[in-house]
Amino acid sequence: MPSRTSPKGLWQRSSTLVATGLGSGYAPIAPGTAGSALGLVLFWPLSRLGLGLQLAALVVVTVVGVAAADAVARRVGKKDPGIVVVDEIAGMWVSLLLLPMTPATAGLAFLLFRVMDILKPFPARDLESLPGGIGIMADDLAAGLYANLLLRLVLLVWPLG
Repeated sequence: MPSRTSPKGLWQRSSTLVATGLGSGYAPIAPGTAGSALGLVLFWPLSRLGLGLQLAALVVVTVVGVAAADAVARRVGKKDPGIVVVDEIAGMWVSLLLLPMTPATAGLAFLLFRVMDILKPFPARDLESLPGGIGIMADDLAAGLYANLLLRLVLLVWPLG
């Protein structure tokens, strides 16, 4: 067992912290929903920044998330363990990109993302078959894109103030 201060021990702790969304993936009920809620809370301050910084943050979370999700999945011996919720965080961020950040929009984005993440319309479900952390992350990024596009349609028909 690596010591807590060894590079391997530090990577194990760091990857677990990232992959589990600061521990939200350990929620006893609906860890994916808990991770999505954390994603919404974390995106709120990002929404005040420019698109370039939002995209940079998304890329960093995605790249680090792929590595962390892969490490945790290997460690626990499951392809997509329920404790890994960094994918929900990144997917939630995609669902909110370039949209007005109001309580109503945020709430609807959250709801639509959860629905798309559960239903996984084509090709999102197929993206789960990609290897390791990429497969863990890709389907949720697609679900976030679907949620974002659906929310845009809703806002065209029914603008939320």
